[in-house]
Order: sequence, then C-alpha cells, then structure tokens
Amino acid sequence: MSTTNGIVRERVLHKLLERQAEKYGDRCFLYFEDRKYSFAELNEMANRVASSIQKLGISKGDKVAYMMENCPETLFLAFGLFKIGAIAVPLNTSHRGEVLEFMVNHSDASVLILQTDFISQLKSVLAGTDKIVSVVLVNREGGEDESLRDTPLKLRFASPISESIQNVLEWSELIDNDGRYLSADVIWSDPLMIMYTSGTTGVSKGVLLPHNLLYSTAETYYEMIVERQINEDDCIYVPNTLFHAQAWHAGIDVALLSGARVALAERFSARRYWEDIKKYGCTYTTAGGSCLPIVLLAEPQPDDLDNPLKVILGSSSEKVCREFEPRYGSTIVSYYGSTEVGMPIINRLSDRKLGTLGKRHPDFDLKIVNEEGEEVGVNMPGELLVRPRKPFMMMLEYFKIPDKTVEAWRDLWFHTGDNAIVGDDGYYRFVDRKKDSIRRRGENISSFEVERVINSHPAVLVSAAYGVRSDLMDDDEVMVSVEPMDGEAISPEELISHCEGQMAYFMIPRYIRFLKELPRNDVLRIEKYKLREDGVTHDTWDREKAGYKLKR
Repeated sequence: MSTTNGIVRERVLHKLLERQAEKYGDRCFLYFEDRKYSFAELNEMANRVASSIQKLGISKGDKVAYMMENCPETLFLAFGLFKIGAIAVPLNTSHRGEVLEFMVNHSDASVLILQTDFISQLKSVLAGTDKIVSVVLVNREGGEDESLRDTPLKLRFASPISESIQNVLEWSELIDNDGRYLSADVIWSDPLMIMYTSGTTGVSKGVLLPHNLLYSTAETYYEMIVERQINEDDCIYVPNTLFHAQAWHAGIDVALLSGARVALAERFSARRYWEDIKKYGCTYTTAGGSCLPIVLLAEPQPDDLDNPLKVILGSSSEKVCREFEPRYGSTIVSYYGSTEVGMPIINRLSDRKLGTLGKRHPDFDLKIVNEEGEEVGVNMPGELLVRPRKPFMMMLEYFKIPDKTVEAWRDLWFHTGDNAIVGDDGYYRFVDRKKDSIRRRGENISSFEVERVINSHPAVLVSAAYGVRSDLMDDDEVMVSVEPMDGEAISPEELISHCEGQMAYFMIPRYIRFLKELPRNDVLRIEKYKLREDGVTHDTWDREKAGYKLKR
C-alpha cells in the first residue's frame, strides 16, 4: 500500500475507533449516567449496528436519519454507519413541523432511527413522506410517557403512517447479531454526515461533511489548541448535543485520538454541570460558549475552586473569561469555526489572547474583504473568507443545493457571512454576522423559517425576524417585528401560541413588536438594519418579563 493510499483509508473515524479498540481493549471509554463502556464494547456494538443496517438494504452512500438524545446508542449507531460507508443524518430533537418534514424528505434517508420520546413529532412528518422504508425504535429507560409504559413499542408506532414503511424494529432486535458485516471501502473524501444548519435566510441547508473534516478538526483541538495535553488519564465532559459538530470535534473524536475517556450527558444542565464533572473526574469539557454565562448565574460558593476541570473548549467573550476563570480555576480556549469550514482560526493554550478568536490555522488561507470583494487592511472590518490548504478539511457541498454551494464558494473562497477584524498582532476578532441569521444558545436560527411560521397566522400581513444582543449571553435573542393585516388585532401571547408546535422552542421569539408599517426601501424590501438599530424599544413585548412559559 502506498503512503497516499494509507492516508486516505486511515483518516476515517471508524478506523480510528478500531485502532484504539485494539490498543485499549476493555479500558473504559464512555460514561453515561451509571453505565460505562470500553473501547472494545463501542467497536463491537458498532459492528452489530453495521450488520443489521446492511440487512435493511443500506450500503455505501445511502442515508440514515436519526432523532435521538445523547446516549450510548447514538454513538453505536453513528460508528456503525461509518463502517459501511453510509451517511448519517442527525436531526435536531427540538425541530418539528415543516422544518423537520423538509429535513427528512430532503436528506433522501430511507431508514429512520427514532427515540420513542419523539414519536409524536415524527408521526405527522412520516405521513408526508414515501422515502422512509424502515424505522428502528429506541426506548430510553425512564424517558417514556408513563401512560404508555406497558404498551409494546411497536404498538405505540402502529397507527397508519405511510404505506412505504415496510419494517418497524426495536433497538434490541437491531443489535441481536454476531457483528459480521460486509466491509466497505471508505476513504477520507467520502461523505460521512449531513448536518442541517439554519445559517441563512432560506430553508435549512444540509452541510455534507467528508470523513477527513471530522478527523482533521479533532486533530486541531488535540494537537494545536490543547497542544497534546489531553492524555489517557483525562476525561472529557460532553453535554453538547451530538447533532451538532462541537460534541464530535472537541469531545468524542479528541478522546479517541488521545485515549481519554468521555463522560456523555443527555443534554446540558446548569444544575448538573459541576455535579457531573466531579462525579466523573472530568478535566476538560466541550461546554463553553453560551453554557458558561448560565453557569455563572449560580451564587458563588466557598468551594467553587474545588473541582477537577482544567480546560474549557468553546469560544467565550473576554468578560465571561475574566469572571469564570478565577472563580472556578479553569482555562477557557476560544476559536472560530463552523459546520462548513471546520476550525480555521485558533487560540492555543500556551498562546491565547482573551477577547479574540485566535490566529490563522496554518492549514488555511484567510482574508477579510469589503462589499466589493477587495481585501481590506489590518484593523479594518469586513467579511471573513476561508480556503483550505489541504484536502477535504471543509464541507463537500450544500447537499442538493448547488446554487448555494456555488454562491458560498464564489471567487474560489468560502464566504462565511461573518464580519471580522485582524490586528497587527495576527489575532482575529469577531465583529458581527453579515448574513441574516440569528445565533442563540449555540443554535443557528434561520430568520426565514421564523418568519414563515409567523406569517402563516391569518392576522399577520408580514413580519421581520432578527437578532438582538442578549443581556446575559454572548449571543442573540430572537426578536420579531410584525405588521398586522389591516383592521386585524393580535396579542403577543396568541402569536407565541401559534409558534408552539410549529418550530423548535429555541426559535420562538422572546421579543415581539407590532408596527403599523415595517420600514421598506424603494423596491419594498424590508429594511431590517433599521429594526436592528431600534433594538428592544419601549413598546416591545418581552416574553420572559411577561412570564410566558414555553411548552417543550
């Protein structure tokens, strides 16, 4: 085998798992609640998934969607798909309605793995698709509806949904085999995963990621950001959701590279944050960014410094870093990345600068340009453009949206839609989002998708959704300005109720402002920049101050 041939076949995640399973065997890799799994067990369970998924007709290049909370089964499934060259399609568990239906149909998935908690969310979606042929039900212990506890899983799913569904299996049936499967020839450029991101004004885009993007980004965290200081004695706390990239890049894959352990939480909880970290002896965590201001809200305690946590991987503002680090004795490392581009700007543990994104990663070219596409000088704001120097370190394409792929890659540079500044010292600073998206609590929200639901209310003529800066977080709150139909009246509570059930809870506006007319330019396009400049006005309704509790 040539050197090149070895690289392209070894830089895939399931081969990394197999190498580490052979090296570490029964040594613990994963903690989840009161369960633990070794490197060998993770590999064996992935083999069993691969075997059964192939028997359902899935082969290299086919798509398998899943809607599951963080749990060991999510990892067993993902690595099983990687082994046979299938493309994983993780679905955000908060999505519902038209957004979720679009993702299922657009992905071309023919198999759906479904945690029973989400049957009600998916039933209406499955009624509108003829693409799903097989469904596998995963019953999370303690998570089921009490009224259905004694009802067999398949009967919960048995009402007519779609004539296309030929198989309904339970997870126990899926893994009931000897783990033998037909190996696929998978290389670093092959598609690994479709992650849907609401980063623009249109419908959610499926970001098609190659194997080497996840592999190389994990290397960036391990070799450059923490400078190989994570080792076999460490444990990484991962409460970030596995349908987002951060949990993989900075958590699961770094642990595989370094031989460290992972403590996986079902989801982030401020109440359990320190409890879990101390329970499992976690020295690193992926829960930076929007998690940290929530943790800081807790009343200071005399034993705040009494914890094992050394490093937090996740960008945070200088203000948050200066409050958090001396209080808890942990170091926060910030950087810039996205689902599409991986990690082109990084701070290092030994060379970080608070309040910055870091310096250029040596494997990327960067430039900052003005509206005309001309490169600007140092300390001048403009849009950040990115280009890799090595193969398959960025997304392959926006799945089945070639025009958006070409638009993003115009002039042979990837246009991030984020404005930044680079200083004389080579450190980059984030300025704002150029693209019309909203970033809230780690989730990208499409203003288009928010507006589509708001505009579907019969009393609404048109609306404009946009982000306003949070008073507690280093990100946005969702605000909507609404122009009602002539002569129609609508209350904020009625509009929020209309949103519930049709969009994820994190997309539902906090602020609503009613205007007789929204500002428009000469071609009648709504001028959102004016609304953003106004911000939260005296006549704006605030859902949190009003005490409105969202249904989740």
